[in-house]
Amino acid sequence: MIDKIAWIHLKDGRVLGTRSAGKDTYYLPGGKREPGESDVETLVREIREELTVEIDAASAKHIGTFEAQAHGHSSGVIVRMTCYTASFAGELVAASEIEELAWLTTADADRISPVDRIIFAHLHEAGLLA
Repeated sequence: MIDKIAWIHLKDGRVLGTRSAGKDTYYLPGGKREPGESDVETLVREIREELTVEIDAASAKHIGTFEAQAHGHSSGVIVRMTCYTASFAGELVAASEIEELAWLTTADADRISPVDRIIFAHLHEAGLLA
């Protein structure tokens, strides 16, 4: 099981996605927790590292936990993505391993990971994602 925390940043019916250098698949921004970190501590650290903005920890709201086959891993390796919305301060800039930011919709299902497809469907059903 791969345990990840993801940030859901929605704008005008689209969600922010990130693509790492050398990859062709987009993922929701976030990552794996370090030992002893809470979900929100992981969220704040990962988003600062990847996107150069400061998440307002007090505004973090859990919107769901989703599981699917981990993209790029052998069959049976599952990723669990715990997703939060949160407000932030600063300007979104790709940093660290992130090469590109993109605003994605359900029409981008072929460009995202399997767990993100489940999350996108959830957001679409809730009327949040085009």
